[in-house]
Amino acid sequence: GLNIKHATYHPKATENIDEIIKIIKTLEEKGFAYNLDGDVYFRAKKFDEYGKLSHMPLDELEAGVRKELDERKEDPMDFVLWKKQKSPDEPAWESPWGLGRPGWHIECSAMANRFLGKTIDIHCGGRDLIFPHHENEIAQSECANGVPFARYWMHNGFINIDNQKMSKSLNNFLLVRDLSKIYGYEAIRFFMLSAHYRSPINFSDELIKQSQAGLERLYNCIENLDFLISKSQSRGVSEEVKGQVEKYKNSFIEAMDDDLNTADAISVLFELAKYANTYCAGENLSKDDLVLFKETFMELGGVLGIFYSKKDETLDSEIEELINLRQKARSEKNFKEADRIRDLLKEKGIILLDTPQGVKWKRI
Repeated sequence: GLNIKHATYHPKATENIDEIIKIIKTLEEKGFAYNLDGDVYFRAKKFDEYGKLSHMPLDELEAGVRKELDERKEDPMDFVLWKKQKSPDEPAWESPWGLGRPGWHIECSAMANRFLGKTIDIHCGGRDLIFPHHENEIAQSECANGVPFARYWMHNGFINIDNQKMSKSLNNFLLVRDLSKIYGYEAIRFFMLSAHYRSPINFSDELIKQSQAGLERLYNCIENLDFLISKSQSRGVSEEVKGQVEKYKNSFIEAMDDDLNTADAISVLFELAKYANTYCAGENLSKDDLVLFKETFMELGGVLGIFYSKKDETLDSEIEELINLRQKARSEKNFKEADRIRDLLKEKGIILLDTPQGVKWKRI
């Protein structure tokens, strides 16, 4: 897949009704909520910091707020915490305010409070959720708990298809599992990491193929390092290589510290690959230098969640054995057999390259 770790919890609002009712009762007791015949609303303007996430004046927020068909509200900005059941067909639960169901925003505050605590480190979401959803989450959570709701907010941009917003109405909606059959999961992940998460990213066949090619260049560098490591002797890590690798690592960390700038971090990987390839083209290679390059690629790639694709069913040991048989055939001038083995390897997706260090192979 996309190499995304499974969440620890997968909560559902319907399984957390008690927690939702508890936080609404707390808001009511503190004077931040009021009951209108079974509908409970939050007093938005009672929270002095309302609007601090979207950085918009209250009059602009009022203009963009979802229109509630309830003229009984104390203020147009007030939003619903608990909705009274209007018909027997609507889902409903017992509550101190009668049969009803939670509003949109309170569900998230209640579940975050239960599973993550009163203050969470990082809150993510699409940029279209900044207002009203996330703004309201902050208001109700901080008024109930009296502490900051989230330390950092990370709002992602959208994926466009050929410069058009992806949507079902335009019939340009793509599923990852379908794309993976064409490009592979890791190339899709690499493509999405190539742009800053806050920026929109344009998906096209040409652009994702560029990502495929870029990822392949990095894999080629790593596979070349593996090959040379197996052929080289330990001579210690040179001070020059150590210093350069440390410089690239620091640049990578700086990029990630800059609001998770994965695009710049990937650029550092390409710079490291260029330096490693130049080193590998030289003479008197040190196994320790090569190992340092390889370990650095895997460490930094691990931060981005790349370099995880499994090799195919043909094991490295099997390939090496076939190459040795081919070399033996060539030394015995049995070129017909050598060509047969080369063709067999090609069928398995392996091409052979003659280098000063010996025969090198790569997957295609």
